[in-house]
Amino acid sequence: MQLVIVESPAKAKTIENYLGSDFKVLASYGHIRDLPPKDGSVDPDDGFAMLWQPYADKTKQLKAITDLSKKATRLILATDPDREGEAISWHVQEVLRKKKALPEKVDRVTFNAITKSAVTEAMAHPRALDDDLIDAYRARRALDYLVGFTLSPVLWRKLPGAKSAGRVQSVALRLIVEREREIEVFNPQEYWSVTSQMEQGGQAFEARLTIHQGKKLGKMDLSNEAEATAAKTAVENGLFTIETVETKPLTRNPPPPFTTSTLQQEAARKLGYSASHTMRIAQQLYEDGGITYMRTDGVQMDGSAISAARKAISDRYDASYVPDSPRIYKSKAKNAQEAHEAIRPTSFTRDTMGSGDHAKLYSLILKRAMASQMAAARLERTTVEMLDGAGQTGLRATGQVVKFPGFMALYEEGRDDKKDEDGGLLPAMSKGDSPAKKSVEANQHFTQPPPRYSEASLVKKMEELGIGRPSTYASIIKTLKDRAYVRTEGNRFFAEESGRLLTGFLERFFQRYVAYEYTAGLEDELDDVSGGRAEWQKILEAFWHDFKPKTAEVMEKLPSEVTAELDKFLEPYLFPEKEDGTDPRLCPRCNEGKLALRGGRFGAFVACSNYPECKFTRRFAQGGGANADADEGPEDLGVDPDTDEKVTKMVGRFGPYVQRGEGKEAKRSSIPKDVPAEEFGLEWALKLLSLPREVGMHPESGKEVNAQIGRYGPYLSHDGKSARLENTMEVFEIGMNAAVAKLADAAKNGKGGRRGAEPLKIMGKHPRTEEEIKLMDGRYGPYVTDGTTNASLPKTVNKDQLTLEEAAQLIDDRAAKGPAKKRKKKAAPKKKAAAKKKPAAKKKPVAKKKPVAKKKAPAKAKAE
Repeated sequence: MQLVIVESPAKAKTIENYLGSDFKVLASYGHIRDLPPKDGSVDPDDGFAMLWQPYADKTKQLKAITDLSKKATRLILATDPDREGEAISWHVQEVLRKKKALPEKVDRVTFNAITKSAVTEAMAHPRALDDDLIDAYRARRALDYLVGFTLSPVLWRKLPGAKSAGRVQSVALRLIVEREREIEVFNPQEYWSVTSQMEQGGQAFEARLTIHQGKKLGKMDLSNEAEATAAKTAVENGLFTIETVETKPLTRNPPPPFTTSTLQQEAARKLGYSASHTMRIAQQLYEDGGITYMRTDGVQMDGSAISAARKAISDRYDASYVPDSPRIYKSKAKNAQEAHEAIRPTSFTRDTMGSGDHAKLYSLILKRAMASQMAAARLERTTVEMLDGAGQTGLRATGQVVKFPGFMALYEEGRDDKKDEDGGLLPAMSKGDSPAKKSVEANQHFTQPPPRYSEASLVKKMEELGIGRPSTYASIIKTLKDRAYVRTEGNRFFAEESGRLLTGFLERFFQRYVAYEYTAGLEDELDDVSGGRAEWQKILEAFWHDFKPKTAEVMEKLPSEVTAELDKFLEPYLFPEKEDGTDPRLCPRCNEGKLALRGGRFGAFVACSNYPECKFTRRFAQGGGANADADEGPEDLGVDPDTDEKVTKMVGRFGPYVQRGEGKEAKRSSIPKDVPAEEFGLEWALKLLSLPREVGMHPESGKEVNAQIGRYGPYLSHDGKSARLENTMEVFEIGMNAAVAKLADAAKNGKGGRRGAEPLKIMGKHPRTEEEIKLMDGRYGPYVTDGTTNASLPKTVNKDQLTLEEAAQLIDDRAAKGPAKKRKKKAAPKKKAAAKKKPAAKKKPVAKKKPVAKKKAPAKAKAE
C-alpha cells in the first residue's frame, strides 16, 4: 500500500479517484505543528534551533497518518507546490521519523493542477524534498517568532493598550497610517472648470474651456468664482469655429493571466471580495480541479493551455479575435517567489464551475486567461479644437470610439481609482464647422487628497515595494483587522487609534524595522535562501545581532520616558501650529496648563498639565487639527428635572458620553453612534441615562422585559435571555407585543442557546444533510449550527466571509468528534469510583511503614 499525504480532505478525495486501489490518500488538514507560543521556541544561542509542537486539534489525524504509514511501503508527500507546501511535507516526514513510522521509500511530488493527467504525470516523476525551500520556511517562521515574542513584551510594558506587532504587518500598517496622515494635512484648493454643451448634426457632445484671454488654461488657473464667471461669459458670447480635427489610432493589449496578487486586486475591485475570501474560494476551486495552483507570481501559461485558450477563442469568436502568434508574458514582480504557471482554468471548455461566489471567481479567472491570448483592441481617439472669432477663447472636445473590441469583447481590467476618461463617439465634424452652443456651465471643484487604501490598492502597493509576498497578503490584512489596528468603511482602510499609536512607537524606537527598504531587502534575502543562494542561519544572525540589543535598550526605559519621547516625536500631528500663532499646547479649558501625551491603562491620550485641577482630556486619535477642541466639554445640557442634577456631555478617551451629577456617584452613559449629533440634547441625554427601560411584564412568565444598550449594541433582556434590537431608537419605542415576538424568535433561532440570539446569517442548506445552517453569535464567539451540531469558527476564519461549504465542513468535523466527547462524560463517574477504591487499595501495603522501622534500626546501631 502506498500512502499519499495532501493538505485538505477535498483534495484527498479528488486525487484518490485518480489513483489505483494500491493508493490511500490522507489529508493533514494544513500544517500539523508549529512553534509553541512561548519563550524559548527558537533558541538564537543554539543556531536558532526550533522546538516544534503538534497542534492539539491534529492528534486524531496524526494518529491516522502514523498508523497507515507503518503499514505503507511508500510515502508520497503531495502537498502544494510552494514553500508552505514543502514545509508541510517536511513536518509530516519529521513527525513520522520520530515515531519510527517512516517507510523506507519517501517521495515528494508536485502538480500545478488537480487533474488526472497532471496527477499521474507527477506521480511518474517524484523528487526529494527541497531543502532550500524548507530552510526559507524555517527562516521566515523564526523571524516572525523572534519579532513577535521579543517586541510584544516591550509593547505591553511600554505602550499600554498595544497588543502585538509583526515583522511585515507593522510595515503594512505604516502604509495605512501614513496615508491617513497625508489626508489629514491635505489642504484642498479651489478651482473651477467651464464646459459647454454643444450639438452638431443633431448629435450632442461636450466641450471644455482650454484657452482663456488668449492663454492656455491650466487645471488650477480658474481659482475662484469671479474668474470662472468671467470665463463663462466669454464662452457664452463667443461664436466658435472648428480649427482642427485630429484622429489618432490607439491599440490596447490584453493584461496577462492572473497571479496571486492581481487576482486579489481584481476580485476586490469587481466582486468586492476581501483578499482572504478570494484565496479561500480559489483554494476550493483548485482542490476541485477547476483552476491551476493559486499561489503564484508567474504570468505565463504553459503551451498546451495557450493552445486550448486559442481554440476556445476561435470557437466563441471569429478568427480575427485570435492573434497570429501566441502571446508571451514576463513577470514584472520585483522578486518572483517560486516560478509557477499563472492562474488559469484547467479546461477552457468549461464555462462555469460551482455556484455563488465560486462561480463568479471562476468566471473572472476564465475570462482573464482567455483574454490574455486574444487580439488587441483597436480604438480611435478624436480631438476637436475650436476658437472664437477673436482667437481669445478656445474649447476642446475629445471622444474615443472602439473600432475593433478584441479582448475587450470578453474582459476589461478594473481600476482602483477611476479618473476622467474620454467621452464616447463624437459627431462627424470638419474644419470650419460651427457647432451649435446649447448651454454653458461653470463648476466649482476642490483638489482631493490621496484616496485611502482599498484591499486592492494596498496589495498593489505592497507588491510594488516588495513587502511580504502575495501568498501572505491575505493573512497580513486579516491580522490588522482582527487586532483592531484598522477598520474598513466602504471598502477603504481607516487607521484606528491603536494602529496609529503603534506605528508612531515603532517609527520612533524601531525605525529600521518598519522601513520599507529594509523590509523589502530582508524579503530578497529570504528569497535567496529559497534559491539556494544564501544560508538561513546567517541571515537570522545578522538580524538578531541588531534587533535584540535594540529591544533591550527600549525595555530599560521607563514608561514615562517612552511617552515623553512619543510626545515629542508626534508633536506635528498632536499639536500642529495654529494659524493665529497661539500656542498649540495651551489647554483650551483652563487656558493655563500645557497639553501633553499621557499613557493610561487603556492606551495613550492627551491631557492638561494642571491635572487634577483641570481634567481636560483628548483622545489620541483626534490629533490636533482645527476641530481638536470643538467637541471637548464639558458641554452643559441642562438639569434633570427629577433629580435637579446637572447633565453634561463630555468626550473621553473612549468617545462621547453623558454624565449626570459629579464625582463617583455620577451616572454615565455612552452616546451610541446612531444617535444623530444634530439632534442630541438634554432630551436624548435623559433617555440614555434612564436605561434600562422596563417594557413591561412578560404575559407568559410574569417577569420583567427590559430594553437596554450593552457592549454589543441595543437588546432586550428577559429571564436570563436576550434578543437583539435593530437600533437605539427601538430601545425607547418597542412595545410589549413586538418585544415578546422578538424574544420568541430569538429563542427559536438560537435553539435554546445561552442568549437565544437571532442568527447573524442563514447560510443555506447543508449540501449533504439538507439541514438549514445558520451562523450564530455565541458567548465564546461566532459559531455555525444545523440545529443538532454546533461548531465554533476558528480564529482564522472571518465570519463575514464564511461560505456554505466551509460551514458544512466545520459542522461535519465537529460531529465527527462527538463520540469522543461523550466518552469523556462517561469517564467522570469512573474517576470518582476509582478515587474511592484507592484508599482501600493503599491500606493493604500499610506494611510500608516497616522501612521506617528499618531506618530506626541503623540509627540505634549508630547510637551504640
